[in-house]
Amino acid sequence: MGRKLVIAAVLITVTALFLIGCSGTKKSEVSNDNIIVIKEKMFVSQINDIYLNAEDYLGKTIKLQGLFKEEKPYEGDPYCFVLRYGPGCCGFDGNVGFEIKWDENKSQPFPKEDSWIETTGILKQYEEDGYDQYLYLDLISLNVLNKRGAEIVYQ
Repeated sequence: MGRKLVIAAVLITVTALFLIGCSGTKKSEVSNDNIIVIKEKMFVSQINDIYLNAEDYLGKTIKLQGLFKEEKPYEGDPYCFVLRYGPGCCGFDGNVGFEIKWDENKSQPFPKEDSWIETTGILKQYEEDGYDQYLYLDLISLNVLNKRGAEIVYQ
């Protein structure tokens, strides 16, 4: 149930930003090696663009930094996320980022909660409870960084 609330908060944030006029959103920056790099300055706008235009990004490699968060459901495996806090309904209570998973063949342990991480992964989606719009990053790499970026992002 907690994971659904996090995803609902992300979707609400994305929708709210779209509706209040984020029409100036640019496509995410693509590095020379075809990795889409989500930068701190336009973090919310870039994530927003990916959620709104998921079909354009599915199968592409995405790199971003943020907080590591883990939601432990009542039953089953925990859901893990890389995110930052952004505009929401009541200030900066929105979660902006992606669920992250390791492929079963390359599963590695996740870091401690609230660690600052840099992730690189391939954007994929899956269906759960009849809803097939859950986006996640199939991790290629996850590194814990000592230098932290902004936990709260505005745009």
